[in-house]
Amino acid sequence: MDKYNRLYKGHSLIKNLNDYTVLDIETTSLDSFTGEIVEISAIKVRDKKEVENFSELIKTQNRLGAFTTRLTGITNEMVQKDLIYVLQQFKDFLDRDIIVGHNVNFDINFIYDSIYKNMNEYLTNDFVDTLRISRKVLPNLRHHKLDNLIDYFNLAKRDEHRALNDCVLTNQVYINLTKLL
Repeated sequence: MDKYNRLYKGHSLIKNLNDYTVLDIETTSLDSFTGEIVEISAIKVRDKKEVENFSELIKTQNRLGAFTTRLTGITNEMVQKDLIYVLQQFKDFLDRDIIVGHNVNFDINFIYDSIYKNMNEYLTNDFVDTLRISRKVLPNLRHHKLDNLIDYFNLAKRDEHRALNDCVLTNQVYINLTKLL
């Protein structure tokens, strides 16, 4: 597969949704072709309320580096589950929901490429990026990182860089941003 050929990738939307799934992943690299997914987490939201969550640590082919462990707290001993098993479980959990995430193209590209390489299937769900919305509705904000938006909306600071925690905070940011749309 061509590195940038994601023909079946969903569309980027700017919408105020009631029902969606928030997504975040942790990886060993910023490149979906050389890096590996270490953690996939998601929160299913119905009527703007969190109703179910999904969070799995994935055994990587290479040992986790010191940087990844320092950033996330995830160690080699913690990662046990097989990638293909977790990807299938995630796809079942996600179903046809629209995905919400912060800088979500990164997460979607990683998962899209991983699903295609390992399962010969596609991730086709449409998505909403809170980074894109924040740039649109808060143009005077100097930076639009998740931590900047957490500060802007006076939300509880994140105490760890883990996917499920980031899903919770991204959902809170999304709800606040949609009030400004």
